Amino acid sequence: MQLSSILSRFSEPETLKMAKLGRELRAKGIDIIDLSLGEPDFDTPAHIKESAKKAIDDNWSHYTPVPGFPDLRQAICEKLKRDNNLDYKPEEIVSSTGAKQSLANVLLALVDDGDEVIIPTPYWVTYSELVKIARGKVVEVHTSLDSGFKITPAQLEASITPKTKAFLFSSPCNPSGAVYGRKELEALAAVFRKHPQVAIISDEIYEYINYVGKHESIAQFSDLKDRIVIVNGLSKGFAMTGWRLGYIAAPVEIAKACEKLQGQFTSATCSITQKAAVTALTTDLKPSFEMVKEFTRRREKTLELVAGIPGIKVFKPEGAFYIFPDISSYFGKSDGDNLIRNSNDLCMYLLNTAHVSSVMGDAFGEPRCIRFSFANSMPNIEKAWLRIKEALAKLK
Repeated sequence: MQLSSILSRFSEPETLKMAKLGRELRAKGIDIIDLSLGEPDFDTPAHIKESAKKAIDDNWSHYTPVPGFPDLRQAICEKLKRDNNLDYKPEEIVSSTGAKQSLANVLLALVDDGDEVIIPTPYWVTYSELVKIARGKVVEVHTSLDSGFKITPAQLEASITPKTKAFLFSSPCNPSGAVYGRKELEALAAVFRKHPQVAIISDEIYEYINYVGKHESIAQFSDLKDRIVIVNGLSKGFAMTGWRLGYIAAPVEIAKACEKLQGQFTSATCSITQKAAVTALTTDLKPSFEMVKEFTRRREKTLELVAGIPGIKVFKPEGAFYIFPDISSYFGKSDGDNLIRNSNDLCMYLLNTAHVSSVMGDAFGEPRCIRFSFANSMPNIEKAWLRIKEALAKLK
């Protein structure tokens, strides 16, 4: 059977691949500690679950409008006003089956064959692959640990060409944990004002998981708002990964285009999830903030443990729940059986020797680094980094 050429344009997400390898080893009885997947290890707050149970009892079990129930889209507008001081109308909102689908909708709606999409590195693994699916060209702009993994206005200006269609970034960033402050966004906005053909896609899924202050959205610059798309969702801030609800806030033209695409792919997301999402977005955020307090403790412990390992350079994450250290000092080393040539080799070495799963930096556009999550219990984090330290000490 001859399969479609679309399958040759993109790769399987390395995050899912590493999780799969970890599960296979775990099935063989090996104690694998998972520091690879980006998922809060908390349960969905009780009041959100109760609203879902009520929605089932109230028979919210039928098809819904493709962009979501009116009360959900209104709730998203209220959240954007409450948390971000942004004014949106329900017709500018489209909810989807996770923020990944939201991103896919936006890129397929905007990008044509050969269009360039600027993506600062490091970036979430799916960004580049979605651009390729849309037949666009990924333009990577490399940041560094020393620059706090943030793109500068000069780098942005230099990367824009007549073929540039969009700029795609996240803040807080997966995998680096970088968070753009208002002044940094304002400097980027000054560049965008000179290039009105460039759409700006701002992934804000980690908005609540912020260790350095108030979240800042680039959509606050009202003169740019008619070409900005905010992507957000419930997975990270509300521990609702399996519920599958993401959303965009966008100019009506883009929102309608995404609705048209989604109408053919999946129609609306789960009706029960939508009702639970209204509760999540409009009620007490205390459970989310309590979760962030625990992530803060784990971040500090992780950084403390990493500091005791020679040869690792690490950026203190300002948001999300990962560290993304430069581990290139181990390239070229060996334990006698395993030669470490790159981050992929080191990830596999740690999986098979330390029995800790991580994700190679190549997947995020930064081959000198590896992503480790601290969305795991404190005992597991401590045990994992002890194993990593012992395994790395064997490399000479």
